[in-house]
Amino acid sequence: MPLCNNDTPDIPGSTQKSNIRAFRHSRPKVADKVVDEVVLRRPGVEDGAAIHALVDQCKPLDLNSIYSYLLLCQHFADTCVVAEKDSEIIAFTSGYIPPSRPDTFFVWQVAVGEKARGMGMGKRLLKALLNRPACREVRFLETTITPDNQASWGLFQSFARSLNAATRDHCLFNEQQLGDQGHEPEHLLRIGPFNSQHTRSDKPIRSDKPMKNEQNMKTFDRLESNVRGYVRAFPTVFNQARGALLTNEEGREYVDFFAGAGTLNYGHNHPALKEKLLDYLAADSIVHGLDMATKAKREFLEAFDNIILGPRGMSYKLQFPGPTGTNAVEAALKIARKVTGRENVVSFTNGFHGVTLGALATTANSKFRNAAGMLPQGTSFMPYDGYLGEGVDTTVYLDKALSDGSSGLDRPAAVIVETVQGEGGINVASFEWLQSLEKVCRKHKILLIVDDIQMGCGRTGSFFSFEKAGIKPDIITLSKSLSGYGLPFALVLIRPELDQWQPGEHNGTFRGNNLAFVTATATLEHFWLDERFQAEIERKGEIIRRRLESMATQDAEGVLKVRGRGMVQALDCGSGEFASRVTARAFDRGLVIETSGSDDQVVKCLAPLIISDEQLERGLDILEEAVMDALARATRKKQLKLGAMS
Repeated sequence: MPLCNNDTPDIPGSTQKSNIRAFRHSRPKVADKVVDEVVLRRPGVEDGAAIHALVDQCKPLDLNSIYSYLLLCQHFADTCVVAEKDSEIIAFTSGYIPPSRPDTFFVWQVAVGEKARGMGMGKRLLKALLNRPACREVRFLETTITPDNQASWGLFQSFARSLNAATRDHCLFNEQQLGDQGHEPEHLLRIGPFNSQHTRSDKPIRSDKPMKNEQNMKTFDRLESNVRGYVRAFPTVFNQARGALLTNEEGREYVDFFAGAGTLNYGHNHPALKEKLLDYLAADSIVHGLDMATKAKREFLEAFDNIILGPRGMSYKLQFPGPTGTNAVEAALKIARKVTGRENVVSFTNGFHGVTLGALATTANSKFRNAAGMLPQGTSFMPYDGYLGEGVDTTVYLDKALSDGSSGLDRPAAVIVETVQGEGGINVASFEWLQSLEKVCRKHKILLIVDDIQMGCGRTGSFFSFEKAGIKPDIITLSKSLSGYGLPFALVLIRPELDQWQPGEHNGTFRGNNLAFVTATATLEHFWLDERFQAEIERKGEIIRRRLESMATQDAEGVLKVRGRGMVQALDCGSGEFASRVTARAFDRGLVIETSGSDDQVVKCLAPLIISDEQLERGLDILEEAVMDALARATRKKQLKLGAMS
């Protein structure tokens, strides 16, 4: 990014010398001083020669011919600004908005004439640039700068301070990489996010007052418990949402690849579900009813039986525990122990089943277990599929331990398993492993509980994640996307002969969310009456898979790995530091995406199942840019380390 200064170095190469000489002789004279009002405007083709002459006063990275400026004036005028005084061009800036990143403006050039320097003209140009209609949605500004171009560094850092915006920079290539190619080293500087309205005021750009978003974030820091988590990864105040898009208070849009940790499979505020919910509320229908009979509950029970259970040949009793996933797991564990008379439960490495004490005992991650203040009891952990490496069937080990009275493994009441471990890092159990696990459970008369809280409701393609494996769990837990609208709702499916509860024996104040019954019924009727929705999930899942695999091929070290099923796909980055850098960079660019795994080393894609192809590709483009940025950073760190050792 060339910035005008008092130095005019020799430019290597001679292909453009004839053009350069011609326009040096016709260079307009610059006024001795700038007194009158400067006009900032859109350039025209007639300004090409004057802009070329102006830029010729600057220290450039590359001296382009006049034709490039004619191109800017004709085809990129919407993202260029000239400063004119007394019919003379005294300053100029240009850039473009990358199609894949509509929230980012890349500044290609800032040129300030010799007699117009020292007046803050550079900042005025940048402010005017962001004022252009084409830049209305811009929230980030980028440019490339050579390490020794102090004027450019000063300008952009000052401009960032005036916006109260953060800056990030990294080296694109250094002298060691370039060799004798005749090009100077360059850094990429990124400013933002910033409130674009902050730049569109007639008042001075600099403001000592924090941005509105920063002020509102301080409320959470001051009043909310330290236990808050996701707000730290996504530090903005969200205000609206529709489909696969989130919007914050400043009006900036984010593509949602998080979907409420899998709670919003059908997107935010789906109109078909919202209409049913609003109609129900407008009719003064029952909202809270404990476990009393209501019309909304009856309609859900009938729809679930007719649309989900019946066509799949499944026979279960439906229990409504408290409204969250961990409530469903607690109820499942209790009924399993009650029916079998046994206490122990088998869970698996990297499994996650909730953080209330009973469910926490089956959750493997020490971060959650240690927070309990006591050692959770009643669970034995076994290796999940793939935990001991490829080709090792860990169900054989489980069978051996259960068959050996001296193994130390108490015969359990149940085995609880996720077919795809979400919080554990998108570890995918093969169908063969799940089938073998079911056989072990049957052999030893152990109940099989499938935790489908995050992977159910279509996330892997079919409504239940275990359908294609052909297994028949004794107990199934559902929650998250069950309501279809983000309303708290949980369900336990129990084989009829296991339904040995006494009336009221397991209860809770909010075990019958009638609003969730309404939206859940609407969800079943809207999406699951035929196989078209399932086919769309599988198609989009393949798109995600291919894009992630393409990203992984860019890793020369071969660390990046892809895994998943359906529309839960992930990129294992090998380290939590790398994965966190990817998700942070993605958030800066307008994508909400989280990490998972034992060390948060996995970038997890949980886009709403209803996301459009355009939004899906937009999110994947942002993710790819973030991954490429993290790979480049890792390469530079390695080169610097090697350089220091040599």
